[in-house]
Amino acid sequence: MNLKSARVLISNDDGIAAPGLKVLERAVKPLVKEVWVVAPETEQSATSHSLTLRRPLRLRKISARRFAVDGTPTDSVLLGVSEVMKGRRPDLVLSGVNQGGNIGEDVTYSGTVAAAMEGTLLGIPSVALSQVYDNDRLVHWATSEQWIGPVLKQLAKTGWPADILMNVNFPAVNANAVTGIEAVRQGRRKIGGDLTPGRDPRGKPYYWIGPQREEDRGRKGTDLEAVLRGAIAVTPLGMDLTNAAMLKKLKAQLP
Repeated sequence: MNLKSARVLISNDDGIAAPGLKVLERAVKPLVKEVWVVAPETEQSATSHSLTLRRPLRLRKISARRFAVDGTPTDSVLLGVSEVMKGRRPDLVLSGVNQGGNIGEDVTYSGTVAAAMEGTLLGIPSVALSQVYDNDRLVHWATSEQWIGPVLKQLAKTGWPADILMNVNFPAVNANAVTGIEAVRQGRRKIGGDLTPGRDPRGKPYYWIGPQREEDRGRKGTDLEAVLRGAIAVTPLGMDLTNAAMLKKLKAQLP
């Protein structure tokens, strides 16, 4: 892929006013020919690959090549490709930069990853980008902004199959402390492992989904371990969820 001539569609799940979206726009504009933004009106974290089917969607033009959708990240990419840029489809879809990592099982819940998934399903090379943080008052946006260019240039040079999306996570360190860019597999981090019960002012019970259970903190070769060491984790995610080993076993046993 030639980034210099690319028309790029950017979306996210944190909403059109999110700081990470502005970071991504600033970092990408010097690298490509055109940048178009189509993002949700409001935060859509953990909406996964949900599509709005039971009501109409509204598309609001904010400025030249910048639009907001009153729907999910999936809706935003679908409208961006099929309506906003229907005269000439984008060459690349970028989603992010998400405020918070999308590592381990986060990817199954993530609206950021889902936007890249939609781009992939539409036949467009797509990348999800997320900034890991330890304290939401100290998000290392400068790290993402400085390293987005090197990561995208390397990915463009390498290329990847049509049924794969790239999931990129930037570590929670200063830009000059990043140890490198590493290709790693998806780790294990199940969000919502704990539920905290409580009662509202009227005495009715509620449940608050608690912190995740981190299982791969020390297992080398995973996205979680890489970012904890200060590396940028790049993970290729496949759209086909079929487990090949189990499929082979089933075929041998089923009539």
